[in-house]
Amino acid sequence: MVAGAGAPATFGARGYPATLEWIARRAEAFVIPLAALVVGMALFSLFILAVGKSPVQLYETMWRGGFGSWFSIQNSLSRAAPLLLAALCVALPARLGLVVIGGEGAIVLGGVAAAAIGVVLSGAPSFIVILAMGVAGMAAGGIWIGAVGALRHYRAVNETISGLLMAYIAIALMNQLVEGPLRDPASLNKPSTHPLADIYRIGNMPGMEVNWGLAVGVLACVLSWVLIEKTRWGFAARIAGGNVRAAQVQGLAVGSLIVGFTGLAGAFAGLAGMLEVAAVQGSANASLAAGYGYTGILVAFLARHNPLAIIPVAFLLGGIDASGGLIQRRMDLPDATVLVLQGMLFIVILFSETFYGRFKAFNPDLWKRPDFLKGTA
Repeated sequence: MVAGAGAPATFGARGYPATLEWIARRAEAFVIPLAALVVGMALFSLFILAVGKSPVQLYETMWRGGFGSWFSIQNSLSRAAPLLLAALCVALPARLGLVVIGGEGAIVLGGVAAAAIGVVLSGAPSFIVILAMGVAGMAAGGIWIGAVGALRHYRAVNETISGLLMAYIAIALMNQLVEGPLRDPASLNKPSTHPLADIYRIGNMPGMEVNWGLAVGVLACVLSWVLIEKTRWGFAARIAGGNVRAAQVQGLAVGSLIVGFTGLAGAFAGLAGMLEVAAVQGSANASLAAGYGYTGILVAFLARHNPLAIIPVAFLLGGIDASGGLIQRRMDLPDATVLVLQGMLFIVILFSETFYGRFKAFNPDLWKRPDFLKGTA
């Protein structure tokens, strides 16, 4: 579940030993999450057996619902689109050693801000309105999560606790705005903001029943990888994440890095909220709090906070989420069954963190030993 720099075209004069070192250095971040995924699904199978159902039938149904047909794949990709941006809200601060889990709040506020701007600018050219909605959504999410980073750096408030609490505040604020000053009087049964005009809606990609939010999410992941791996800001963030005091001694502006990276992370989550409004819902309502921010936490941890690895993992989790309805109809299980699976996977993924660095086979130095290499010849 990891993606990094590609394998070098040549491994130099050392040839085979260098190849083994290169593989060992990268295999750990792939093997351990994969093993955690298998263990989590095995534990979930025991749960399914306990409720009197067949795990084999359930996984077959899950495959059909998420990946078994072109229709299912498109549905899974649609579910994966917001997960890409929600996972970045966790992955970017993680490079600084921060555990920010308040992406759900940034998503709902980004959606409300985008809907409000879309109504205010009604009548303007579609390009300008959609761009303004995107900026508003990113600004709302960036300010909200950036505040979490500011509290962490300037007031030493734990970012995990403050992020989670602020997510609840954001959802309450969204409900207040949608049911109050921003409410469309015509929305009787389900309070919503005024619907966006069709010209301000984001359509589907050519040849697919998947909106352009997927392309935006993939592009955001690629750009985030470039930021982290190829720029001086990313290098500084990795140093600060490894040792804050060492980073300060080197003269790095740790405070600016924390606020900047958390603000950017929140901006991505806010953009996810804007895309939900402009491409899916058509207005802001309680459906914005769909749990994408929380599932994004699992995606980020399973991907080891690697922006490129987030792409396939989001598709996997999107497919699992998309299969919930079919599981409910075919197996007479509640739609929330997939949430139980996600919860078990998250617990196992957290537990698997204790195994990193414990297996000698993943130590590149092992493959440099002449005696070991002779033994494998």
